[in-house]
Amino acid sequence: MEKTVSEAIAHRRSTRVYTDDPIDSEKVKQCLVNASLAPTSSNLQLWEFYHVTNKDTLKRLAEACFNQSAAKTAQQLVVVVTRKDLWRKRAKANVEFLNKVYNKEGLSERDLKRKKMAINYYKKLIPTIYTDFLGILGYIKYFIFQIIGLFKPIYRQTRLSDMRIVAHKSAGLAAQNFMTSMAAIGYDTCPMEGSDTLRVKQILKLPRGAEINMVIGCGIRDDKGIYGQRFRIPFEEVYFEA
Repeated sequence: MEKTVSEAIAHRRSTRVYTDDPIDSEKVKQCLVNASLAPTSSNLQLWEFYHVTNKDTLKRLAEACFNQSAAKTAQQLVVVVTRKDLWRKRAKANVEFLNKVYNKEGLSERDLKRKKMAINYYKKLIPTIYTDFLGILGYIKYFIFQIIGLFKPIYRQTRLSDMRIVAHKSAGLAAQNFMTSMAAIGYDTCPMEGSDTLRVKQILKLPRGAEINMVIGCGIRDDKGIYGQRFRIPFEEVYFEA
């Protein structure tokens, strides 16, 4: 029986050693479908998921992950990739979707206004935020927005580094969806930041604009693969009611 959300979250642990038991690729793929339903900034979905099952590729990726046991013993690997460079394509896809949704007669004035606002968002605001040239335009926008921010609330994260953070935050949300989904069906995972990201990109033949968010080991946990009891800072130290 599939675990509840709370049960899956409690069950999920970073598993560093896996058994030799195989896992179902189709079930892992379905968990990646769940990953793609995660919230994402401006619904741009600037992510890609590489589901690795090929034994040779698994071995090469394990080496790129410094042969840590979470990669070396994994039955499968999932590489979460950010694609900030695809913002134009993804914005266009949103506009096409909106035109399709609102492509009907008898739309109310409210719906027409909503359609215009949404399309302007993707055709005007998104290009304003994402367009850059060697990071220079980002800093120009950043200083302009800081000045405007002296007089009213305004979006301030416009630098190239800011937009990279936005893409990686969305990818992280998708990765958590994936790992929770895996835990729900009794599969285990380990998110790894320790990797030679250039080699990972070369192994997967990724384009220059792609960035590695994390590599996730997948399999069935070995008892020795859970390194001790879970430790968390007391909740009272991180919870604040405002």
